[in-house]
Amino acid sequence: MTFQINRDDGLFYRQTLFDQAKTVVLKVGSAVLTNAEGLNLDFIDTLCRQISFLRSSGRKVILVTSGAVAAGRRRLGVERQPGTPLKVKQALAAVGQGLLMQAYEQRFADQGGQQVAQLLLTHADLSQRDRYLNIRNTILALFEFGVVPIINENDTVSVQELRFGDNDTLGALITNMIGADMYIMLTDVDGLYTGNPALDPTAKPIYTVARVDSSVQAMAGNSGSSLGTGGMQTKIRAAKMVAACGGSSFIGPGRNKNILKELFSGDMVGTFFLPDQAKISGRKHWIGYVLRPAGFLDLDAGACRAIVERGKSLLPSGIVRVEGSFKIGAPVHCRCPDGRVVAAGLTNYASLDIDKIKGCKTCDLTEILGFRDSDEVIHRDNLVLLDGAGNFAN
Repeated sequence: MTFQINRDDGLFYRQTLFDQAKTVVLKVGSAVLTNAEGLNLDFIDTLCRQISFLRSSGRKVILVTSGAVAAGRRRLGVERQPGTPLKVKQALAAVGQGLLMQAYEQRFADQGGQQVAQLLLTHADLSQRDRYLNIRNTILALFEFGVVPIINENDTVSVQELRFGDNDTLGALITNMIGADMYIMLTDVDGLYTGNPALDPTAKPIYTVARVDSSVQAMAGNSGSSLGTGGMQTKIRAAKMVAACGGSSFIGPGRNKNILKELFSGDMVGTFFLPDQAKISGRKHWIGYVLRPAGFLDLDAGACRAIVERGKSLLPSGIVRVEGSFKIGAPVHCRCPDGRVVAAGLTNYASLDIDKIKGCKTCDLTEILGFRDSDEVIHRDNLVLLDGAGNFAN
């Protein structure tokens, strides 16, 4: 299958999936939420009306919003410039987050008194399984109360190791966490193009993508955003994440005042990404995409073939080298001899013990370690295949 679908087939797939979508995650970036005066209140008013329109059709909606840092920057008169210290960004977020929620509260109240809730998250909140499930349960409980959850990264406390990196990724993780049907990313670009439309007069819009492959990822440089941290590359990666769990995604022009109504009415705008045919489980998504590796295991060619081609568990005999210091149950990535990261998994042994048993047969573990908790270093139930670039393998 090629990555692109013709217009007629694309329209059919798009409309079918829009009609079937019962739970939608909507991500809006700084580029469309803010203007020279700070928050673009006219846009927020339009956005809240469109979300209310979706809810009136019986759909559940989660809003993932950027804009706190940008709002704080404009309120305090701090110019955007490279190398802004983290403490300044955190202060700007602290000022801006209140302004952002106040704007949403007021505009949603005008839509029949719609109630909203704020959830501020860091990566640490999702990397621990119990907290991950608690967040999911909170969102589902808010749905029962008819509340619109509004989610943002907690920029006031996030340091580098706690950051998602961008709200495109956060939105994709939330989409997969709750099993939403569709992830919509509204930005300041029209969608994905075959070339840079500002430089190439022959560049054509791509309306429907069947599968995110290297050719699609290469096109990400054809469009860019003026604000925020999430460019087209992060949006395409987010779409790939959602597709792996069976959801569809959309990237399109957020400044279009009726964009959501147009989308759900079947208009061919923006770029739509179809779900993968093979759906992975929520737990494997958590292992492969949410958890960050505490270390790496370098494998020999035979072990790589066993886990990639035959779906086997990782045995100690196939491990050549251990990198990093980690405990039992830690997330690790597995590398082939050519350096490609081909799998992520939860290890049954600590790094010090793996270093002792690497290259050894399973029957020798008790003699070497004095115990034998498991025959496998990573069991296949806790092993997720990756494509070499940190994404799920198709």
